[in-house]
Amino acid sequence: MKKKSFYSFFAVFLAAMLMLAGCFGGKEETAKPADGDSGKKTEETKGPKVLKLNNTEEPGALHPGKAQGTHDSWVLEGTFEGLTKKTPEGKIVDGMAEKWETSEDGLTWTFHLKDGIQWSNGDPVTAGDFEYAWKYALNPKTASDYAYQLYYLKGGTEYNSYQLTKSKDPKKLEKQDKELKGLEDKVGVKATDDKTLVVTLSAPTAYFLDLTNFYTYYPINKKVQEANPKWYTEASSFVSNGAFKLTEWKHKESLKLEKNENYYDKDKIKLDEVDFAVIDNESTAYQMYQNGELDMVYPIPQDVLPTLKDNKEFHNGPDLATYYYNLNNNKKPFTNAKVRKALSMAIDRKAIVESVAQGGQQPAYSVVPPGILENESSDYQKNGGDLFSEDLDQAKKLLAEGLKEEGMSKLPKFSILYNTNEGHKKIAEAVQQMWKKNLGVDVSLENVEFQVKIDREHAGDYQVSRAGWVGDYVDPMTFMDLWVSTGPQNDAKFNNKEYDKLIETAKKSMDNEVRMKAMHDAEKILMDEMPVIPVYFYTKPYILKENVTGFFTPINRYPQYIYADIEK
Repeated sequence: MKKKSFYSFFAVFLAAMLMLAGCFGGKEETAKPADGDSGKKTEETKGPKVLKLNNTEEPGALHPGKAQGTHDSWVLEGTFEGLTKKTPEGKIVDGMAEKWETSEDGLTWTFHLKDGIQWSNGDPVTAGDFEYAWKYALNPKTASDYAYQLYYLKGGTEYNSYQLTKSKDPKKLEKQDKELKGLEDKVGVKATDDKTLVVTLSAPTAYFLDLTNFYTYYPINKKVQEANPKWYTEASSFVSNGAFKLTEWKHKESLKLEKNENYYDKDKIKLDEVDFAVIDNESTAYQMYQNGELDMVYPIPQDVLPTLKDNKEFHNGPDLATYYYNLNNNKKPFTNAKVRKALSMAIDRKAIVESVAQGGQQPAYSVVPPGILENESSDYQKNGGDLFSEDLDQAKKLLAEGLKEEGMSKLPKFSILYNTNEGHKKIAEAVQQMWKKNLGVDVSLENVEFQVKIDREHAGDYQVSRAGWVGDYVDPMTFMDLWVSTGPQNDAKFNNKEYDKLIETAKKSMDNEVRMKAMHDAEKILMDEMPVIPVYFYTKPYILKENVTGFFTPINRYPQYIYADIEK
């Protein structure tokens, strides 16, 4: 009975979550193409329908197994499709899979693929492409930053955690390959035929179905990958299975997507083309919008936001995301929790959201944002409440104590690393001034490209860095497992055995009360140790031309253009 009630709860959980996303304030375009609409252009709409967007950054890797940020995912979400997808209303529905079944114990999922689904080059999409893609991401040789999202598969952790040899000895390499193959064969994903994919989990996972529309779970064309491992780096060799295909990529300048005529649901796709400009300056992008060179802008320059409140083109959707600062826990004096907490307590978050960010954001005193139901009727973040407070007197006291423990009399000058963006710069400048005024700390600012920032964070080449996390799925775990000691996204280099134990308990438990309590307890440890400094919980303010319809904003995704249309 307990197992049954567990899954019944999560059916209610998902339904309530979808209602929450749909009821979030803001003017939302959720029009869905009518079934049976052929999409043929009439005399009034003659000519190609081209949607013009701005991706803000050059993609780091347009490969499902290698992507790691929104600068990749916004393009991937238009060019690829997983076993499932989400409707404009946020409901999880069939994607490449037409149906699926789950065993009574929740460990085995069997997906049945649709008939006639194809890659953009005409090859059939098979269950084997999914098996290959998931195992490719888990292969330690791939070095995928998101491989951990596949740890839910039986044997996934063991395969990905295999320590590769640094030896060039042929015999040792041969032995390694044999051991890797043995571990790969034990991973819980198997194509039993071209249309059937059987997935075995290491433990029942309430949000697994949600994960199947996340980009790490997209398929890749096995034949293309093996023939050309760099297929994803140029438009000429790019092969995908989604609503659009990549036809042009002028690196660091622009990308062009065109409607994929091989997509099974092509009749519901109204756009002929989606053009992405790559511009990291928000003011430039906004000016282009005003000039008619862009149809939508996200994010919006912070100083413009107050002027748009009554604009019919302004929308503000929900966002399952947290803006925070990483503190490098391996570099003195950030090795000291008192120093870290002092810096956090000296930030005026209300001033930042009201006078700098200005997009309706909520000051963050925890890491998990609102929007995730803990049970049928209550929000996880609201149940947890504020886990720390701002207190200048206490901050000064903690800083002095922490520095003394580290053998220092003064906090040495350090830098805040952030990716080139006007908004991030203004927030960093505000924090810089607060730390100077409140704690007498000298801080410099350093801006780099987004991908460079990510690479430096992973390498530990920073002191303090601006960061943000959008939930990959709708559960507290999408935030909480970021800071386990061995986590690939643990850029703060936080290491706490009790925290790791609690996260492991939450991942393995089938009892919702047990798993939620474990995550609340872990979050308290996190905020007491303060390896990262939460600043605010995001919203999703954007502007969209009135003649563009069909945009929708899932709580944990960028605004979606798949079903967009342009009225002429």
